[in-house]
Amino acid sequence: MTKKTILSGMRPTGKLHIGHYVGALENWVKLQEEYNNFYLIADYHVLTTNLNTENIYQNSIEMAIDWLASGIDPNKSPIFRQSQIKEHAELHLIFSMLITVNRLERNPTLKDQVRDLNIENVIYGHLGYTVLQSADILLYKGNLVPVGEDQVPHVEITRELARKFNNHYGILFPEPEPLLTKFARLVGLDGNAKMSKSLNNTILLSEKPEEVKAKLKKAVTDPKKVRRNDPGNPDVCLIFSYHKKFNPSEISEINSGCRSGALGCVDCKLNCASKISQFLEPILEKRSHYETRLDEVKDILRDGENKAHQVAKETMNQVHEKMKIG
Repeated sequence: MTKKTILSGMRPTGKLHIGHYVGALENWVKLQEEYNNFYLIADYHVLTTNLNTENIYQNSIEMAIDWLASGIDPNKSPIFRQSQIKEHAELHLIFSMLITVNRLERNPTLKDQVRDLNIENVIYGHLGYTVLQSADILLYKGNLVPVGEDQVPHVEITRELARKFNNHYGILFPEPEPLLTKFARLVGLDGNAKMSKSLNNTILLSEKPEEVKAKLKKAVTDPKKVRRNDPGNPDVCLIFSYHKKFNPSEISEINSGCRSGALGCVDCKLNCASKISQFLEPILEKRSHYETRLDEVKDILRDGENKAHQVAKETMNQVHEKMKIG
């Protein structure tokens, strides 16, 4: 039976943190066993909120290294930069003729971004970023899109564009379905609901044990547990949430120890740091391999871009034929 196709991607922001792993990468690694996957370094998408391109290439390399170190297999799943496959831009242009401004303005995620980033004037590219996402997905005839519930509106726009093209020019694109995934979100070290490098509240996948330990020592815990023997509430402690992911075998013991006051925050943090570092150890080992062999990483990108281009070129040939403009 032919495997279904998935395209997944991230904006290149440099080295990734454990929140990226828990929220996406872990799932990606599993999906590549069951589906045909394409992994997109979405460097064009960076421009929708930041016109500075100085670090995009280096950030792309760093992110690719983290993908590889986390278990993405380029032999199964091509890794490539969006900007190197010009067909993304062409299909985006064609799709932009098939959707209205009013439809794009109704995108709830856009409204959230404008609010969260305090954007006063939305640029044309930001307004239409979901159209570019649709081109990213449909260029490889993606059947499924792994998303959380908040991202379903993006998939619906992609489905609408596929349907409109198919109805107007002839059947070509699948209408991709959302592959609903309950993406875990790790709380930031400062207690912020979001782990983000811009907030300086992350643990990077590339950090060594001493760095992890130093960061966790400063992490916020239950504010009512002031002294070692004070009873605590693990339900409001971010360290406990980390234990759930990286130290599940000791959850019951940690929970009771915290509530009784027998377990102090310092010891709890040191234990958590140790478990996170044990988890990161194989990633660090693989990362060290690629950091000292950057030519290998660049070759992987070139190979992925060649594979992606073959698929993208064939799709655009079919688009031209359907539209009678080829």
